[in-house]
Amino acid sequence: MHLLFITDNFPPETNAAAIRTFEHAREWAKMGHTITIVTGAPNFPTGKVFEGYQNKLFQREDLEGIRVVRVWTYITANMGTVKRMIDFASFMVTATFAGLFIKKPDMVIATTPQFLTSVTGWVLANLKRRPFVLELRDLWPESIAAVGVFQGNLLYKILEWLARFFYHRADVIISVTRSSKRILIDMGVRRDKIHIITNGAHPDIMVSPQNREKIRTQYGIPRDAFLVGYVGTIGMAHGLATILEAARLIQNDHRLHFVLMGDGADKQHLTEQAQAQGLHNITFLDRAPHKDAINLLGAFDVALILLKNTPLFRTVIPSKTFEAMALGKPIILGAKGESLDLIEEHQCGLGTEPEDATALVENIRRLQEDNQLYVAMSKQGKKAIKEKYDREELARKMLEIIEDYLGGRDSSRC
Repeated sequence: MHLLFITDNFPPETNAAAIRTFEHAREWAKMGHTITIVTGAPNFPTGKVFEGYQNKLFQREDLEGIRVVRVWTYITANMGTVKRMIDFASFMVTATFAGLFIKKPDMVIATTPQFLTSVTGWVLANLKRRPFVLELRDLWPESIAAVGVFQGNLLYKILEWLARFFYHRADVIISVTRSSKRILIDMGVRRDKIHIITNGAHPDIMVSPQNREKIRTQYGIPRDAFLVGYVGTIGMAHGLATILEAARLIQNDHRLHFVLMGDGADKQHLTEQAQAQGLHNITFLDRAPHKDAINLLGAFDVALILLKNTPLFRTVIPSKTFEAMALGKPIILGAKGESLDLIEEHQCGLGTEPEDATALVENIRRLQEDNQLYVAMSKQGKKAIKEKYDREELARKMLEIIEDYLGGRDSSRC
């Protein structure tokens, strides 16, 4: 089987969409399927093309058995509105053009959160007379309105119409959360074509105690501190100013230290604020390759997962949740909704009110002082990954959905 996959993000980018797509595609390639990825030159989130790549009209590479086609896009940093929309639209155009020359796919898949990928996927699927799968990671345009971007204006209304159009036109929808499936059904989308494949992680990832000390030393982080950290995009959706406020509240306790690794629209502002407040108990680190980011996460004592206090974010589960669980890191979750349901179900972390620094500090203290609770949550997270969120098993389940649809489609033509 040949799957044509449209995604705006792909390794060496390290955001959630890139890693999920790569790990699924790698598993499918191992099973003997042909996987073609159409993407752009890696640049997220800084808007600077990664070393070793160029923003060319068309280039090919092979990555662990996956055929990768990279196309030119208008590149800008992950901030602002107009330039980002031009970026998205440019990828839509060049990816569609490149896809025309990819021969004989059995199915076309497009993944969000960059929703204009769905335009490319739907157009190519129709031109090639193949089924169209929409992998829905975030609801659009609600996800950008949730961070205060152009809600209610004409562009928002156009994107809203487009989203509804493709929700109804997709042959199969893969949702990463139950909440999104419920919302789609309320919109009138057929229940039987919506499937849930959550994010996950590899259960065998680990960082040894010896490497943990080396990693802390490598980054200049106190080796003996109780380390509380965040790894990911430092953007408008996460409310990471809460970490600065928490650091201020406990700045005289040298046993505790915060780390933030990543890049994004809010990083410069947060860094400047930390310096202005004289916070010496927080370290900012630049984005790193996924393996290095995992190693740093393994060197933490507690993983922070925070979202702004916005109703839409009750429908999401940040993918970093699963990596923290796989590494046995108890989670402090500043969010409501399905994310909170997950950690409460598996007893692998503590929930706290979003954007509440005082509650965040209280939960840090609780995990720091209650070793029995800490160890139990560490074990429960690992157990849940093995039993329910093994990335390889999830990739197989998604492939089964695709094969079942193709099989039914072929038999219906007989």
